[in-house]
Amino acid sequence: MEPLTLEMLLERIRSKDDNARASARDDAGAVGAKAVAPLAKIAVEGEQEIARAANRAIQNIVYHAGRPGAESEAKAVAAELLALLGKDQPVQFHRDLLWMTWQIAGEVAVGPVAAKLNNPKLREDARMALEKLPGDNAVGALKAALPAAPDDFQPNLAH
Repeated sequence: MEPLTLEMLLERIRSKDDNARASARDDAGAVGAKAVAPLAKIAVEGEQEIARAANRAIQNIVYHAGRPGAESEAKAVAAELLALLGKDQPVQFHRDLLWMTWQIAGEVAVGPVAAKLNNPKLREDARMALEKLPGDNAVGALKAALPAAPDDFQPNLAH
């Protein structure tokens, strides 16, 4: 069987055939960072099952790139996730991006993730992502956000 190309992945993810979609989703990891943005477009615009498959394909890319010895792949995928995090996205997709970001990104993600602490709909997800990011900068971002945080969110940040 020939390797899955970006074009094949996108075609199969958009397929009405559940098996083709599932196979593409499961094999998306090897396609890599170049598939993240086009899959994100499908994830936010596609019909429910197609959108769900695209989102899970991105997750599989994150898992694949996060394997030991794949640091350059991880950096490339993290950069794609951070670019998406900076764009206007549906709330649930933003939450998914935050979750995927902490799984693969390093300190480079602290600023973009911390920026979401000001969004009442995303702040809890951003806080949890910062708690999982490595390095002192993530803790520093949480501390820096504490004085200006709304009263109901301060205990969460202090945690």
